[in-house]
Amino acid sequence: MVVVKNYPNSFLKTELKEILDADGIKDVEVVGAMSHMCIDATTRAASDFGYKTTVVQDACAPRDLEHEGVTVPAASVHAVKMSALGFAYATITDTEAYVAQ
Repeated sequence: MVVVKNYPNSFLKTELKEILDADGIKDVEVVGAMSHMCIDATTRAASDFGYKTTVVQDACAPRDLEHEGVTVPAASVHAVKMSALGFAYATITDTEAYVAQ
């Protein structure tokens, strides 16, 4: 099934929650781009909706960001987002550990 989204939060103005709930899905795994936008927004929403949420961190793509003339390297952006999400919203894992489970 494909759910087309137009916002960083995959649940916003889509049928994603209804589809997951109708199928009795309780766990959500998050991968994709970009760590600081779609991954962040979707992970927080999934957790807020009560799903057991996992982010496969090496299957997520960050990019450099700029703020007031300061460039923040992609690796730093990614590390900050994963540490914040792991603190309160999701289990953070990598592909090897995810596949092994």
